Amino acid sequence: MANSVMELLDMLYEMIDDAKGGLGGQCKIERDKALDILDEVRGRFPAEISEARKMMETRSEFMENAKADAERFRKQAEADADQLGKRAEDQARHMINEHEITAAARIQANEKVRQAEMKSKELVTTAERRANELKSVANEYCEDALRRTEEAVAEALNEVRQSRSKFRSLAGLSNVSRANKTAYDVAEEE
Repeated sequence: MANSVMELLDMLYEMIDDAKGGLGGQCKIERDKALDILDEVRGRFPAEISEARKMMETRSEFMENAKADAERFRKQAEADADQLGKRAEDQARHMINEHEITAAARIQANEKVRQAEMKSKELVTTAERRANELKSVANEYCEDALRRTEEAVAEALNEVRQSRSKFRSLAGLSNVSRANKTAYDVAEEE
């Protein structure tokens, strides 16, 4: 049998299109074969919806990983800044102990601390920007995938409805009473 809902709908369309015409514009198709194809279409819809859900789960996982990466970058930046700050403080203490260059040591230590703070801020900003970029890319990808899935499902449903309407019209089923109609038929009319 076919692999996708679209292929099944194509098969049903071809079956109806290739049906031999009789008097009065009516044609005959293999009823059991047409119903089998429609049953297969019904069976495939949940699978395609499941695929869309899997894409959403993948997006969520991607977002969680991006957040974890951003947090790891931030922590690493803070650790680097602390380490640079400690090195600067160690150098400053050593210089203070050397009586002749105390003033120069203070200036250098303050500069290194300032540089470490600036570097830390840069790293955190870069990590946050990267996380936001990853989030934006993930959102765009998921939105596009869900949009395409929604369009495909809507198109498939529309094709099934059109095919069924053509089938009914060609098979002379347009006068079926409301009591004999399925929930699908009633929903379609409303």
